[in-house]
Amino acid sequence: MDRIRIRGGKPLSGNIPIGGAKNATLPLMAAGLLSDGPLTLENAPDLADIATMRALLVQHGMKVEHDKAQRRLVLSGAAENLEAPYDLVRKMRASVLVMGPLVARFGEARVSLPGGCAIGTRPVDLHIKGLEQMGAVFDLEGGYMHAKAPGGLRGATIIFPQVSVGATENLLMAATLAEGTTELVNAAREPEIGDLAMCLMRMGARIEGIGTDRLVVEGVKRLGAATHPIIPDRIEAGTYACAAAITGGTVLLEGARMVDLGAVVRTLRECGVDVAEETEGLRITRKNGLRGADVMTEPFPGFATDMQAQFMALMCVAEGASMITETIFENRFMHVPELTRMGARIKYHGQSAIVRGVPKLSGAPVMATDLRASVSLVLAGLAAQGETIVNRVYHLDRGYESLERKLSAVGAEIERV
Repeated sequence: MDRIRIRGGKPLSGNIPIGGAKNATLPLMAAGLLSDGPLTLENAPDLADIATMRALLVQHGMKVEHDKAQRRLVLSGAAENLEAPYDLVRKMRASVLVMGPLVARFGEARVSLPGGCAIGTRPVDLHIKGLEQMGAVFDLEGGYMHAKAPGGLRGATIIFPQVSVGATENLLMAATLAEGTTELVNAAREPEIGDLAMCLMRMGARIEGIGTDRLVVEGVKRLGAATHPIIPDRIEAGTYACAAAITGGTVLLEGARMVDLGAVVRTLRECGVDVAEETEGLRITRKNGLRGADVMTEPFPGFATDMQAQFMALMCVAEGASMITETIFENRFMHVPELTRMGARIKYHGQSAIVRGVPKLSGAPVMATDLRASVSLVLAGLAAQGETIVNRVYHLDRGYESLERKLSAVGAEIERV
């Protein structure tokens, strides 16, 4: 099994290219089910999760071509098999996003209850309830959600009791082919949802309210071919911003956009990190010491839950104390024991953790538990004295393309072994 070896203590300096957003690409690929296409997605990343979604769509009967050199995905054809099997869905929670498009276009879907990272239960009840309001009928049996809408879906006003990115994406896609008008109230506002909406409009959908918490969709009879550029990955950008900050370096994040990062930029500045927008991207610089700061994860534009573990690693070497509160998922502090092995001072109870900064971390063998936790250990290793070995790095390959190469190019001593 692969491991990553790091010898820390070197400030990073140089340019890091930011790839297409994983969390945008997955729903965009699911949107390919809504049309015979072709749907051409540009700036597509090469990640394990993308390969999983491709395999899922191919088993549905679609044709998916991934030109990795050109960073392009081309999706075409119609689904012939309406079942998303457990063996594929268990690998990645985003697989549930095929449900809305399948029911909307073909009137039926049988989708396994999803899996993914072990960071909380993340139930799919909002997906089911929304589709039921649009006329779908569900049977839950044998670990599968079997939805039928033989007469097609109908527009409805759906008020989310809490913000849900996945449910917003699923119901937005379903609404494009529903009869009449669908209104999604208290919808998630993440940049990836705006990107999905823009792609759907290129395919012929009618959507108003993009970027707000109220999306209004006027259903159409069919969607067609389109070409769409995927937005840059804001979580990858935020992660490498923390890498520059934790090592006391300066890095240009090529292609990164300030508007996508929300509260992450404000928090980094509060900690003493300079974030400057340039023509080519964002320049991250830390010349002096780090100051502790408190954060609470929230839906966008609040502080992203997918940046919580990376920020905690950064606060491990900041002056003073920081409180980090996780409000999105109930089991997302699994990186704490591993950071503690490296000399971090962290105490947590329930959904909050107190981090008291230390002058230095020490290299140690550590174990990754999920995607963002694993990269937080890499960040800690970049700042630690001595050698850090990160085990179970297959989690990293789900969301970070060429992580070792990108970090090596800016001065890190890091390799996969």
